[in-house]
Amino acid sequence: MRDAYDDITSAGAEVVLIGTGNADYGRDVATSLGLRYLVLIDADAEAANAASVRRAGPLGLFDRRSWSGTRRAWKGGHRIGRSGARVTQLGATFVLGPGD
Repeated sequence: MRDAYDDITSAGAEVVLIGTGNADYGRDVATSLGLRYLVLIDADAEAANAASVRRAGPLGLFDRRSWSGTRRAWKGGHRIGRSGARVTQLGATFVLGPGD
């Protein structure tokens, strides 16, 4: 999303990141990743719950089925930074628009 931000906003949309943690954590994420868009914090999981975003079980984080994706991400230069408050919270991407 960061790299496509200009394309997204020029199409009339906006990008907002909603993460776990607190305001300091959100600031750190925005700074370390060079984000130019709004970072909101969902400290109590209200947004995640409202959107039915699942959480991984304790062993799900180390499931063998994720290993190939982990290797691809690592080779692609992606790294995990400091974890947020809910480390088992799965990520999700939503596209929201006007109306129903």
